[in-house]
Amino acid sequence: MIHDLRVSLTSLCRRAVPLIGAFFMAFVPVLAAEVGEPEKDELTFGFIKLTDMAPLAVAYEQGYFEDEGLYVTLQAQANWKVLLDGVIDGQLDGAHMLAGQPLAATIGFGTRAHIVTPFSMDLNGNGITLSTEVWEQMKPHLPKMPDGRPVHPIKADYLKPVIDKYREQGKPFKMGMVFPVSTHNYELRYWLAAGGIHPGYYAPAKGDTSGQLSADALLSVTPPPQMPATLEAGTIYGYCVGEPWNQQAVLKGIGVPVITDYEIWKNNPEKVFGMTKAFTDKYPNTTVHIVKALLRAAHWLDENNNANRPAAVEILARSEYVGADREVIANSMTGTFEYEKGDKREVPDFNVFFRYFATYPYYSDAVWYLTQMRRWGQIAEPQSDDWYFDVAKSVYRPDIYQRAAEALIEEGTLKASDFPAFGSETGFRPPQAEFIDGVSYDGTKPNAYLQQFPIGLKGDETI
Repeated sequence: MIHDLRVSLTSLCRRAVPLIGAFFMAFVPVLAAEVGEPEKDELTFGFIKLTDMAPLAVAYEQGYFEDEGLYVTLQAQANWKVLLDGVIDGQLDGAHMLAGQPLAATIGFGTRAHIVTPFSMDLNGNGITLSTEVWEQMKPHLPKMPDGRPVHPIKADYLKPVIDKYREQGKPFKMGMVFPVSTHNYELRYWLAAGGIHPGYYAPAKGDTSGQLSADALLSVTPPPQMPATLEAGTIYGYCVGEPWNQQAVLKGIGVPVITDYEIWKNNPEKVFGMTKAFTDKYPNTTVHIVKALLRAAHWLDENNNANRPAAVEILARSEYVGADREVIANSMTGTFEYEKGDKREVPDFNVFFRYFATYPYYSDAVWYLTQMRRWGQIAEPQSDDWYFDVAKSVYRPDIYQRAAEALIEEGTLKASDFPAFGSETGFRPPQAEFIDGVSYDGTKPNAYLQQFPIGLKGDETI
């Protein structure tokens, strides 16, 4: 309501007093004219109540959208499918999305639509939480530090005996993740498989989209805010989710986060800002202005060694954004993470919004998600390396990002060193080896990457 009122009043003023608008436009830097006026200035963006929606909230609250001539309404969405459908049917102009959503939609896994992203919203930010019952069975077998606390990262190898025991008792081991093409799904599967636990296959060509074929652990969808309650009810024994829903389990004493995604894959890409290709084609200037505002917000979140994070926590705690306790949100947003009650550790990069070129839409990030779709059967047939590259380049749009970044550099708002060297940037990160299983990922060799895994589809294999 507050957002809608602000948008309405702003729009009324801009229409009622055109001379004032013209006066102020005379003082807009020259580069704004080069980018061009927004073709559409009243916009509605969707998000899910997670702390990694922060760039949207900050861009709104700090006035960065309005600085770009954009009058934005932010709307929380019930779940990821509702959010995606809203973008596709035009009710939403763009949204905070799972990185896999634009890729899956574009290749037709689920709802088919050409969705693109010119902006990566963050790195890291997820965790895997197990029920206290399961944790108590694992804990005696974990390596310990001198002070008695468990050594991290904790591998799924220590969960495997528990799952085997449950199977012997005829109890399926059920776990939650937020969406079939979510980072959480792929991270949870990656962690489980690295410990010799099969997370199951999808077989869309056979009409099976459960993702549970051949599974040792049965993964299913639970919306993020419902994760703690579902765990407490005993419907699931663990889950992978973003914050604040891992820390909420600690606060309630119902679960223990055993690993963060930073420990599964150091500085992994997480959410993106997604729009339809049709929107970016029809409103190219608007799109660049959106990215400019989001870049400023991401920079604000990380600048001066996260000095603005306490203020960000105050924003996110509001009911219109995440609506969780400040203490719970601050646990991860301010550079710490509580694994077990009283076991709070420094994890300064648990949430990264700007440093390490976090906002750049790397093709190699897109290719990784596609390899995981192939690994678990969502991409049912083998594909050439060129196919992976073509899909990545049709969805990830560094060209739009570059226009926005160069405009901010020209204005003096941000520095050239804040961004990749655009003249030489290929869109592919150097090979990355900091995964929980030690497997190295080279985005320029997707099929060779898949060949390294003992569990999962590779080569010409099909379900």
